[in-house]
Amino acid sequence: MNQQPTHNLALGYILWIFGFLGAHRFYYGKPVSGTIYFFTFGLFLIGWVVDLVLIPSMDRQADIRYVSGEVDYNITWILLTFLGVFGVHRMYMGKWLTGILYLFTGGLLLMGVLYDYLTLNSQISEVNQATKVQTA
Repeated sequence: MNQQPTHNLALGYILWIFGFLGAHRFYYGKPVSGTIYFFTFGLFLIGWVVDLVLIPSMDRQADIRYVSGEVDYNITWILLTFLGVFGVHRMYMGKWLTGILYLFTGGLLLMGVLYDYLTLNSQISEVNQATKVQTA
């Protein structure tokens, strides 16, 4: 298990408010169900209501699955959600070249932002793991 939690339960519930579009599922590293929720409005709102009870479990699973470290998952997700087309989340992770590219291309015409919604947790884990290896 990680030394510190990677995801925040309160942020999970805040994203759940928009969960009928899959926001909380993407945050907890469930891109397939997040995409399904996006296209079905949270499985016709039924799945969205059920997730109210499932969020604590998703939070624990994410804390176990992903690597904690210098790059904070919560900050990165907030940056992606509100400033994704400007690449600020990528710059925060140390991916300056693609961050600047996003800045001048609107997040590669939103396709890069979509890619990041699907893969952001894994990207952060890789950065955190690489940082741990370098400092060891």
